[in-house]
Amino acid sequence: MDQFLAFTVVGLSTAAIYAVIGSGLVLTHTTAGVFNFAHGAAGMLAAFAHWQLAVGWGLPVPLALAVVLLVLAPAFGLFVERVLIRPVQALGEAERLVMTVALLTGCIALARWVWDPNTPRPLAPFLADRPAIRLGPAAVTWHQALTVAVALAIAAALWFLLHRTRAGTEMRASVDDRALAGLTGADPLRAGRLAWVLGIQLAAVGGILIAPTVALDAQQLSLLIVSAYTAAVFGRLRSLPLTFLGAVVVGLLEAYLAGYLPQNDYLPGLRLAAPALLLVLALLAFPHRRLRGRDRTLVRVPLPTVRGSAIFAGCVLVFALVLVTVLTEDAVISYGTIFSLGVVALSYVPLAGYAGQISLCQLSIAGIGAVVWGHLGAHGELWALPVAVLLAAAVGALIALPALRLSGIYLALGTAAFAVVLDRWIFTLPAFDVLGVRITLFDQGSVSVTGPDLFGLHLTSPAQLLLLAAVCLALASLGVAALRRGRFGRRLIALRDSEAAYATLGGRLLATKAAVFALSAGIAGLGGALYGMQLQTVTAEQFNLIAGLPVFLVAVIGGLGTVGAGLFTGIAFVVPAQLLDGLGTWAHDLTALLVALAGMGLAHSPSGVLTRLRAEWAPLARDRTPLPALLGVLAVCWLLAALGAADGRLLLAAAVGAALVLRARATARQQPPADVPLEWWGVRRPWRPEDGEVLTRATAAR
Repeated sequence: MDQFLAFTVVGLSTAAIYAVIGSGLVLTHTTAGVFNFAHGAAGMLAAFAHWQLAVGWGLPVPLALAVVLLVLAPAFGLFVERVLIRPVQALGEAERLVMTVALLTGCIALARWVWDPNTPRPLAPFLADRPAIRLGPAAVTWHQALTVAVALAIAAALWFLLHRTRAGTEMRASVDDRALAGLTGADPLRAGRLAWVLGIQLAAVGGILIAPTVALDAQQLSLLIVSAYTAAVFGRLRSLPLTFLGAVVVGLLEAYLAGYLPQNDYLPGLRLAAPALLLVLALLAFPHRRLRGRDRTLVRVPLPTVRGSAIFAGCVLVFALVLVTVLTEDAVISYGTIFSLGVVALSYVPLAGYAGQISLCQLSIAGIGAVVWGHLGAHGELWALPVAVLLAAAVGALIALPALRLSGIYLALGTAAFAVVLDRWIFTLPAFDVLGVRITLFDQGSVSVTGPDLFGLHLTSPAQLLLLAAVCLALASLGVAALRRGRFGRRLIALRDSEAAYATLGGRLLATKAAVFALSAGIAGLGGALYGMQLQTVTAEQFNLIAGLPVFLVAVIGGLGTVGAGLFTGIAFVVPAQLLDGLGTWAHDLTALLVALAGMGLAHSPSGVLTRLRAEWAPLARDRTPLPALLGVLAVCWLLAALGAADGRLLLAAAVGAALVLRARATARQQPPADVPLEWWGVRRPWRPEDGEVLTRATAAR
């Protein structure tokens, strides 16, 4: 009984923190319509700032708390609302999701850049010098008592704010109908601004309160938000009392699992993954119209031609040949993951780009492909590669089962929870037997991965593995392009446009979702196997949720609807990191920060950067004079670099400069006259895709 009371006290104190953080989530979601994935990261930054002021610089604790909670947290909330969220407020749910995911990635990278993760930063509990309070056989520390008192005070203050003040009335009115609230004299912008300030302050309070009980680590503190996610979903993202109840359930569950879970090698990870498992169950058990709603901006998905797809696949292979001929062996090892990560990123195109299904666990599924190939293909058995793809596809089909009930941000929450379950539990399991079959994953360590045997040749060198990955990326890109042109691709586009209309017209939602999830997971599994071959040794940490978020962001920046997103992601993810690697270990965090900043800047452009680049370079591709000249310049630079006759960076700069000059010339040559009458479009100047809408409007006006 004494142990039960002790665990209950710990669980309630932890639940109080989850309640504070979860109430901030509910506040921002109900008022601004944004589910903030970076909510925990805001609390993490507040905890680091509190440590810096109170411990690093020696300021008095009350002063440090005042600076963090009354100055830094409100300023950060105002910055997020005004600079990041308001520009994408009128866009779809997917764009707001990308913005908050980018903010999460950026906050973690910034914290790791400023505060060295290898340096321990202990933070003492509040009032640690006072003796514990005795409640019968249980002892309650002053920090625990303070945590519960703060949570109760915040609950009372929020109730008073929402039900007894004009600002709270404006916030509740903005939830129901922002436009109608504006007509009645309320100010939705002011309500949203206040909600973001209060939400970030609540996250800061939770982060500071929980920091003394865990390691002050950027990634760990940011992922503690999963428990607060669960509490918020218990409240259906709108009810603060139910959110507090959900926090109590989560806190007590964690405490009781820590105290009473049997001690063996298979269950410790279950305790860590319990909040994520509970989140999935909560998403499925609490049906609500918000859980099935969609709010997004549809963008046109390009239809790749056969000729264009073949040219792109050829460019992938040529690019791979250039790399293996001009780079040293060490450089080939460093840049070789361009194509394998490109295959992983390509898996987003049919799933998110075509079908509109958001998934944040693609890199975790790639880890399944890597570990299956590592064990079954330990001696290069080629048959193990399709087996790895099929097993990854089976996991994807399994994820599709709850996807039928969820969409949008809630599907993203479910897939993120699935990634956390894999990270914290499944990937940490030792070897076990199922029906007499020995199953081994990472076995609490690393897995050695080798290349395959292909036509009697064992591929082991970095150059061979790079070419293999390039061939797989080219073939996978051709397959995804053919999918878009085929009947199944049209079905996916229809599913993305309207699930209700698709089902009404006879479409089979479950079968289609299961098929596209399985296809996407199979592609990710292939990419994971190739990625493992090039790394030669893989660990579970390389495939966790935080590691996968930058890959997702770069794919979004490129454009999830374009087949070239795979190659673009590989280049944009690997090349800057390698170029900055010589600056020090902190350069990796700088690269992640740059990716996050790019994601924040391009979240308001749903079509992605590749569509824009294609439009800008199209005149050069159509011009028969500058294009051969450019190909000649590139061939000469390639030859000089392969022979070592000139510095590679100088040749790269020369090639880029020549390309820009020739593109400008081709654009000027094809620039149509500005005064061409509407009737002569397509005759005196080339026809453009956007001319059809203009012509239709002009005809209707007449």
